[in-house]
Amino acid sequence: MPEVAQNTLYLTTPATYVARDHLTLQVEVPVYPPDLPPEERQRDRATDWRRVSIPIHHLESVCLFGASSISPPALDLCWEHGVAVNYLTENGHLQARLTGVADTSVTLRRVQFRAADDPARCAAIARQVIAGKLQNSRNSLLRAARESESSSQRSEVSDQRSEVSDQRSELASAADGLARQIEELGRWTLDDLRAPGALDSLRGVEGMGSATYFGVFTGLLKQQRDAFAFTTRTRRPPRDRVNCLLSFLYALVRHDCVAALTATGLDPFVGFLHAERPNRPALALDLMEEFRPWLADRVAVTLVNRQQVGPDDFHEREGGAVEFTEAGRKRVITAYQQRKQETLQHALLDQNLRVGQMPFVQARVLARHLRGDLTDYVPFVPK
Repeated sequence: MPEVAQNTLYLTTPATYVARDHLTLQVEVPVYPPDLPPEERQRDRATDWRRVSIPIHHLESVCLFGASSISPPALDLCWEHGVAVNYLTENGHLQARLTGVADTSVTLRRVQFRAADDPARCAAIARQVIAGKLQNSRNSLLRAARESESSSQRSEVSDQRSEVSDQRSELASAADGLARQIEELGRWTLDDLRAPGALDSLRGVEGMGSATYFGVFTGLLKQQRDAFAFTTRTRRPPRDRVNCLLSFLYALVRHDCVAALTATGLDPFVGFLHAERPNRPALALDLMEEFRPWLADRVAVTLVNRQQVGPDDFHEREGGAVEFTEAGRKRVITAYQQRKQETLQHALLDQNLRVGQMPFVQARVLARHLRGDLTDYVPFVPK
């Protein structure tokens, strides 16, 4: 069945069809035999249909995974009410995003484009983005180290205490390394930001920080370590279950960042840290950097440690690519949406907000910086 949460409709079953009935979307979800292979799941193989009506005013976005379709009248209804329709692969890679004519600020986009053409402005924003990511990564490692210490104190087996102690030392050492990189970023002056090659140097810092963080990522996993063995970050395709889980969650965060930037009036394809390439939402990738450790990675670690996902939620294709089963993908989406309902304190605004609101808030913070209302872009670092 489709899942509606945080005003986003996720359609994960192949051959789902969306039609229009006045001011509602009529969703038809096929029911397939349990033993039918994913590649054979087509409308003519369905044994039954499940139907649900969703009023359009309940939605902000629709996400269709894989081979599903939406009728032209349903598209019209979405466009009339500002609901974006997103087409994604089964693994969550964004292929297309359809929206109505944008009612956004042209002046804000002109400011964004001018900033993107200024290497010093790009470097200044990139530094803040990287600092936020590294700080959130460090906080995750420190949290895992504290949890390891508590686990070590509870353990009655000497060998287990020794292993946990080694893991805690590795996590603490990596956190110290990230702290030094954050301090180094803080020493950058305006002249450093204006220097030729500053942006490439900052990208190097981000790369080293990611290597440090993922070098000890296994220490965050307390359960199912054999089934979720992790050595290094691999993409397109992911080569193990952890990378498959991370990549899918990053795709969900990227969708939310594209939606937030578009709603704010910014162009999600013109960024500052990430290089611009065709069909690459560079600014969305910039914005999501600070969300990776405390949102996507934390959801992934929690799912593994609580054994809410297991080996049966994945399958391996020829060539070594690891993908989700349909049931596994739904479990991850459910956990992600539940996380977005939780609240956190936003230091800049001094108020509690739902996690699902944070991309929209940060997009507006970036817009305020580009307009000159804020001296620097201020990334979100949860306390």
